[in-house]
Amino acid sequence: MSSDITLASSTRTNLLSLNKTSRLIGRTQERLSTGLKVNSALDDALAFFQSEGLSNRAGDLASLKDSIDQGISTLKNAVLGAEAVSDLVDQAKGLALQAKQTTDTSERQNLANQFNVLRNQITDLANDSSYGGSNLIGQTADNLITTFDEDSDHKLTVTGTALDATGLSIELAASNFGSDANVDAAISDLDTALTEVRNVASTLGSSNSLLQIRFDFTENLINTLEEGAGKLVNADLNEESANLLSLQTRQQLGVVSLSLAQQSEQSVLSLF
Repeated sequence: MSSDITLASSTRTNLLSLNKTSRLIGRTQERLSTGLKVNSALDDALAFFQSEGLSNRAGDLASLKDSIDQGISTLKNAVLGAEAVSDLVDQAKGLALQAKQTTDTSERQNLANQFNVLRNQITDLANDSSYGGSNLIGQTADNLITTFDEDSDHKLTVTGTALDATGLSIELAASNFGSDANVDAAISDLDTALTEVRNVASTLGSSNSLLQIRFDFTENLINTLEEGAGKLVNADLNEESANLLSLQTRQQLGVVSLSLAQQSEQSVLSLF
């Protein structure tokens, strides 16, 4: 005598339907709890790995974005330093012009002393214009290299320029401005220095603007990549909530249907 239990077709159908509904409810609840419709490669291998690739690139670019941001700060600091050096050079030129307007030896010597103090301050200011250990206008000027892509193929190199007194060829006041020739030589050096400082400040400012554009582009690209990754794996919570309600209703109806099927079988059996 066989010990196998044979289920009626209606009962078997209802049980299979309930099992399927239970699995769908479990999947929907997982999506609601994680916020993802693709939680692993088992759910959808293609979407999962595409999303991983986009997210990984976004992460790499985020590190580069931070580097670009630091480069912007380095350039801003250098521009501020160059502008301050320009003010000091302009002030030194004013002293030289004032010296040329007087023949008083004592006054010229006093102006020359002030000039030499400013000359030393130009060097000190240039050397103090560092950011994060990098100084683009110091006595030993550094270069700034900023990378824009993950493969390091695209980058910007900003070459530093020494804007200290020696780098600008500003000499000490010769013979304490003892002759007009000494003063004229100082004025000529200062005019050349002003042109150099302004050119450097303009170049640094242009490079800073370029870095800002690349920073904004990288930030937008990261957002696009993250949005694209999310489209592949993120669940629509409103849709999943509606699905859960529908599945729970289906499950309740399935239980009722199974119960009715069993009652029907028992009624038939009672006839025997």
